[in-house]
Order: sequence, then structure tokens, then C-alpha cells
Amino acid sequence: MNTKIPRPENPNCAISQMETFIEIVKILRSECEWDKSQTHKSISHLLIEETYEVYDAINQNNSDELAKELGDILLHIVMHAVIAEEENKFTLADVISKISEKMIRRHPHIFADTVVDDTNQILKNWENIKMKEGRKSVLEGVPNSLPSLLKAERIQEKAAKVGFDWDNKNDVWKKVEEEISELKVEIENGDKDKIEDEIGDVIFAVVNAARFEGVVSEQALKKTNTKFISRFQHIEKRAKEKGLELKDMTLEQMDEFWNEAKQP
Repeated sequence: MNTKIPRPENPNCAISQMETFIEIVKILRSECEWDKSQTHKSISHLLIEETYEVYDAINQNNSDELAKELGDILLHIVMHAVIAEEENKFTLADVISKISEKMIRRHPHIFADTVVDDTNQILKNWENIKMKEGRKSVLEGVPNSLPSLLKAERIQEKAAKVGFDWDNKNDVWKKVEEEISELKVEIENGDKDKIEDEIGDVIFAVVNAARFEGVVSEQALKKTNTKFISRFQHIEKRAKEKGLELKDMTLEQMDEFWNEAKQP
């Protein structure tokens, strides 16, 4: 087909680059069979995947990869806006206008005369403003599709911003111990449904305690998962070197290799 490739007038200007990129996406929607067949719903799961790739790039402290992955997020934003424009729903200009208005409205300590003492006051003002915007619950803005561990933390953070929180972290850790004790009782009783409920309560309490320690539970578990994978793969490697099959090894043999993996 040899469609003319759009080029920005000023490669160093973000606005010029953006205008060109929008033109590229519109061309793809018009001329590429795959792109023009997409809907908001058909590519929604890909946006989640791209977001996790951004998350990975940040954790890896890889600036080049982060720039690429942010570009993929931008593609989804523009694609959704172009699809909406085709349906006469909204445009990219509407998207930008709405977020600009929101940022101004939710930062009255910058763009108005509201006085704040610290970041906690800023966050509380933010939640109060959101309620004035029409939300019926402080927790309304927590997406249902968030991973449960991350969702637990966001729920706790939002509740804390309006004062529903522990006064000190010692009480938080006592709550963890209390939930573990309740779990042990239900394990003794053997009621599977109640055991499930209590395990959920233990996890929720630990997430809350981690928040008081300044630790993001999702990130902490991610590191532990990575550590476990590395150590288990060491067991597999050492077993292979010795001509052993994991299914034929004793736990003591595997523990020996596991402890090797723990050595610095």
C-alpha cells in the first residue's frame, strides 16, 4: 500500500511528536485490518499487561525499557480515544481537558488559597474533594479488578485518609497476632469455610501492618516469589548435576540444595 509515513515537524517537541503519533494511529485504524477491528473491550486486557510491563521496568530501574513501555501505554490511550472519537463519544482533547481540570480541582493548595500543613492533609483534602464530586463511598474508586493484595492496601489507604486507622503500629501487629490465633482455632475445628475467612483476615491484617512499616505488600511478595523461584531452580540445577530426579529425592536432600542457594 505504501502509505506515506507521517513525520513530526519538530522531533524534539512533544506536541509535534504527539500530533504525528495520533495521525499514525488514525492511519492504522483506517488501513490495518487488525487495528480497525479492535474495540475498547477487545484490547482492554492488553492495557493491563502493558501496565505490568511498566511496573517491571520501574522495578528493574531500566530507563530505556521504561520509555518504551510508557510508549505502549500511550498507544492504548490514543487508540481508545480514537475509537471513541469514531463513535462520537469523546476525543483525546476531552481526555486531556478532563484530567487537567481534575488536577487543578484536586490541588487547591496550589491553584487556590487552601492551606495545608503536610502531605497527610493534602491526601485527606484529595479524598474530601472526590466525595464532593459525587462519590457515595470513600472506597468507590478502588478498581474491582485490582489484584487482591494490592486492593487490600488501597482499601486501607483510602480508609486511613479519612481517619479510619490505627493510632500506632504496635496495635496493628497485635491485630495480626489476634487474627492468627483465630485462624488456629478454626483449623482445630476443621471448618473449611471459616478457615478460608480467617486466612483472608490474616492476610489483610499483615498487609495493614506492612503499610505501617512503609512496605508495599505487593512488592514484598513479588520479591519473595522471585527469591523462591531462584532457590528452587538452584535445587533443580544441582539435582540435574548429580543425575537425580526431584520426585525421587528426599526433602532432606532438597533442603541441602536449598540452603546452598541461600548462601551469599
